[in-house]
Amino acid sequence: MTAIDTSKAPAAIGPYVQGVKLGQMIITSGQLPINPETSEIPADVAEQTLQSLKNGLAIVEEAGLAAKNIVKTTVFVKDLNDFGRVNEVYGKFFDENNAPYPARSCVEVARLPKDALVEIEMIACP
Repeated sequence: MTAIDTSKAPAAIGPYVQGVKLGQMIITSGQLPINPETSEIPADVAEQTLQSLKNGLAIVEEAGLAAKNIVKTTVFVKDLNDFGRVNEVYGKFFDENNAPYPARSCVEVARLPKDALVEIEMIACP
């Protein structure tokens, strides 16, 4: 197992790594919607979804893979009433990156770190 680290995604806020390479598989830690350049979190759930997706993709790309290699995501949302807006951004993200939709789970959680509205983790394989 090899740790993956990129400045194009926010640094870990705890005792974990951004992602790991296990054989040819890439597994990201959950990505909060933190802009890696400004350390800020957008207020809107749609903007947060896009930032979390960009952060996860940056880790996948650092390992030499692309959006088309993402095979599974887990989406954590603070409020399942935001599901439609999250879904809209999610669909456009994979369409714009010419990637097939990965398998996905989406769950509502009581609270996320930094009071984010969304967090997304990814698994990618060549």
